Amino acid sequence: MFGATGAAVTGLLLSLLTAAPAPAQETVDHASCRPDGLYATPGVDTPYCTVYDEEGREDLGANHQRRVIGYFTGWRTGEDGRDPYLAPDIPWEHITHINYAFAHVGEDNRISVGPDTPQNPATGMTWPDVPGAEPDTSLPYRGHFNLLTAHKERHPHVKTLISVGGWAETGGYFGSDGERVASGGFYTMATNADGSVNHAGIATFAESAVEFLREYGFDGLDIDYEYATSMRDAGNPLDQWVANPRRAGLNKGYEELMRELRERLDRAGARDGRHYLLTVAAPSSGYLLRGMETHGISRYLDYVNIMSYDLHGAWNEHVGPNAALFDDGRDGELAAAGVYTTAQYGGIGYLNTDWAYHYFRASMPPGRINIGLPYYTRGWKNVTGGTNGLWGTARTTTCPAGSGLTTCGDGASGIDNLWHDLDTAGVESPAGSNPMWHAKNLEAGIVGDYVEQYGFPTDLELTGDYRRHWDDTLTAPWLWNADKRVFLSTEDEQSVAAKADYVVDRGIGGTMVWELAGDYEWDEAKGRYGPGHTLTRTMHERFRDAPPYGATRATIDMPTETLDIDVALTDFPLGDNNYPISPKLRITNNSDLTLPGGTEFRFDLGTSAPGTARDQSGFGTALVRSDHTRSNNIGGLDGPYHRMSLKLPGWQSLEPGGTVTLDFVYHLPVSTPSNWTVTVDGTTRGLAGDLTRGTVPAGEGGGSPGGGSEGGDQGTNDGSTGGNGECSAPSWRADAVHTGGDVVSWNGRLWRAQWWTTGEEPGTTGQWGVWVDLGPC
Repeated sequence: MFGATGAAVTGLLLSLLTAAPAPAQETVDHASCRPDGLYATPGVDTPYCTVYDEEGREDLGANHQRRVIGYFTGWRTGEDGRDPYLAPDIPWEHITHINYAFAHVGEDNRISVGPDTPQNPATGMTWPDVPGAEPDTSLPYRGHFNLLTAHKERHPHVKTLISVGGWAETGGYFGSDGERVASGGFYTMATNADGSVNHAGIATFAESAVEFLREYGFDGLDIDYEYATSMRDAGNPLDQWVANPRRAGLNKGYEELMRELRERLDRAGARDGRHYLLTVAAPSSGYLLRGMETHGISRYLDYVNIMSYDLHGAWNEHVGPNAALFDDGRDGELAAAGVYTTAQYGGIGYLNTDWAYHYFRASMPPGRINIGLPYYTRGWKNVTGGTNGLWGTARTTTCPAGSGLTTCGDGASGIDNLWHDLDTAGVESPAGSNPMWHAKNLEAGIVGDYVEQYGFPTDLELTGDYRRHWDDTLTAPWLWNADKRVFLSTEDEQSVAAKADYVVDRGIGGTMVWELAGDYEWDEAKGRYGPGHTLTRTMHERFRDAPPYGATRATIDMPTETLDIDVALTDFPLGDNNYPISPKLRITNNSDLTLPGGTEFRFDLGTSAPGTARDQSGFGTALVRSDHTRSNNIGGLDGPYHRMSLKLPGWQSLEPGGTVTLDFVYHLPVSTPSNWTVTVDGTTRGLAGDLTRGTVPAGEGGGSPGGGSEGGDQGTNDGSTGGNGECSAPSWRADAVHTGGDVVSWNGRLWRAQWWTTGEEPGTTGQWGVWVDLGPC
């Protein structure tokens, strides 16, 4: 403007003065888009509506009514002489989300993908000779992240998440030299050696995760912590040195980690004008879940991806499907454990996708759950018994080095184990582990020219026929080579279509696949199968015209008014000693109402356990109604819930601030009981901590639908933050009362109270004091 004429300046000023006023910006009610049961960070207007509609359903893009989430691995770079699998190979039109595997927890407790060098697959590597893999030079990083960002711009309906951990990198990570560093990973970041929560490590990781998402343009964070269970020796045997001493505290550390991440992501999202996703890869085995208490982290997740595979494998002798949809009442491993004949189990087989889905369905709407599908096989050799190998046995004492096993399954090897991962002694670990495109070639009697890349001669001749078999009840296919007595559990179009129909019929949110590079396509020019999109395309086509997924957790009409009453299952014995499952059920009255004797509570318990739950404390826990009443779950459980009732004994009232404790007992794992109601003086209300959509606090003594406490004066009336002017949380005040979970701002930082407090200034109570530092505003 300094060179403009006076007339031009005058004209510009006049135009500015006479321009029509800008329209007022429309206020978005983001709370109306919050998914049912999802924890809401106190004091934050989380921008849910940037991801969800007003029914709490995720916007998945045109022609996508269900999620199709594909794991994309960082190690298929072509550097090992094998064909790479890069971003251009992803079936972008058929998927809705990509989980990049993997980042890890660094020794400084920060999220990391390794040093930023040209050799780093995630951020530095380039593929100049691969068509379609040209980097976007406008981005400050290269590698897979560059290509994912560039392709996502062309396919904006696809969201990308960074997945942290995995089997190999939960308790350590691989250095740039390819050697594994036994750092402790998630185990030490979240849990101290004495089993207490490592608040400092969690805060560091959470802060770095937010920075990472912003730096590389990811839409969310996927945690693949294998496993925060109290079952001894669970998870990678290489991590037992650090995991076993911490077993008693792993669940608590995991839950605190997920709450911290949820709150950090919500605050960052409010600042960035977008909602960041938080998800996990969760186990499906009833054995592992028994040691994860009630999977209390579910409330913090946008959705859960169930790893409903690896249900049978060469870690033991019992030959069965990798990922059966249903139980058939003949599972060899369950039969050997007496599951079908022990009355307390109710005849419920728990090594199948349907059981795992119903485990999580107890605490989440169907739309916040995705079932997992494997694009790989598992298998055994020298199988005896069974029907075409199914439910036979294959046992050996020659187990992989580093497995910690003295007896194990006789895993398929050689050409039946194409990926032939190595054990800690550098020897092939027999597991029958193959990408599905290789299994399809075995089925067709074809030796592909790719076998040389995996160390096999191209003139190799196959022994015997790999005949496909199918079981209608299990909804599972497999290959059986009678000459070699080899059993390979597979997936194909029939099984994937059946699982997709299962997802649609039950209103489930979608599917997750491990991993995209295992899918297949017939290559007419080469006369064999190779990597492709057949299974992913099958799912997409099945989902394209499906109705919207189920966004409501309860199957009954829930009250719209709530009371601030907290219920929790606590004090679980360690998993190995937790049968029958026997926690304490604690009911705490945070409202201003006295609950008289006879007050009735009702709640839904998942049908993943039989409807025989009881208390041993005189509260008369009883079954009101059951969605599944059969004496087994062959072909699937009939519905999600057992409706239960318990009452305060006539002689026992519950005053404001009071707690009652029950000894509770049930016999198979369930996730957190939900859909609670309480009836006081003829009026039935919900519970604020249940996080149900559409609820409002009760007038006197009501609770917040977001789950935060209503107790105490939480700030000044003028909106002053007391910090740097950017904090959305109310300011701490010396004369205010704060209770556990309250979040305040002070000196430019956010703080969360761990218990009741007044007069204690944030920043002065130390690492183990009442105030937890949540980072800068």
